[in-house]
Amino acid sequence: MPSSPVESPASIWPASIADRLALIDGRIRAAAEACGRDPASVTLTVVSKTQGREAIDAALAAGASVFGENRVQEAQTRWTEERARSADVELRLIGALQSNKAADAVALFDVIETLDRDSLARALATAIQKAGRSPRLLVQVNTGEEPQKAGIIPRDLDAFLNSARDDYGLSVEGLMAIPPVDEAAGLHFALLARLAERNGLKVLSMGMSGDFETAIRFGATHVRVGSAIFGERKSPEAPSRV
Repeated sequence: MPSSPVESPASIWPASIADRLALIDGRIRAAAEACGRDPASVTLTVVSKTQGREAIDAALAAGASVFGENRVQEAQTRWTEERARSADVELRLIGALQSNKAADAVALFDVIETLDRDSLARALATAIQKAGRSPRLLVQVNTGEEPQKAGIIPRDLDAFLNSARDDYGLSVEGLMAIPPVDEAAGLHFALLARLAERNGLKVLSMGMSGDFETAIRFGATHVRVGSAIFGERKSPEAPSRV
């Protein structure tokens, strides 16, 4: 007897953004419950970078409220009017931040996840003092010590955190990491969790479309999901694992 045809992923993956969001929410809940965690302890950050207005509006209509952006200028264009209309949206900067954009980032974002060097700590401290507004801050850790990637290498993290706090008066609430694409993500998630615990930090932003369930198992409080919600990006910029 011939075997039944195997359904292709395209035939079973939800077509609408609302349905995809519901599926991701369900997977987050299942992953949290499987390791004895409260699903409410994991926040989904919808990675909206490069997405058009229609896609973002669909995510908003489906109940998404936390969004991640890569670039300050792009986020200003995309979110300034929306933020004026609604105070319910939380905006997180998940891409590299140039020091000369620190003031703009402080004015727009609720959370900056990519603090990664002394010059940026200094620029953020100055911008925060001038603006009278203080976004929550995460330090990006380069767990794989990849030369092409931003982030504090693990052995320098403790000293950097002390400097951010003592020298610049910054309050850091957690850590963020993007594991190397060719290594087991769980090893890097475990390392980030240990670094956070050692430094008394409660927030862990780790895990993306392909590995967020593993990240939850290792303690992620925020997972960053883009392509599993919006589909593969059609932008000419280099591919990313969000």
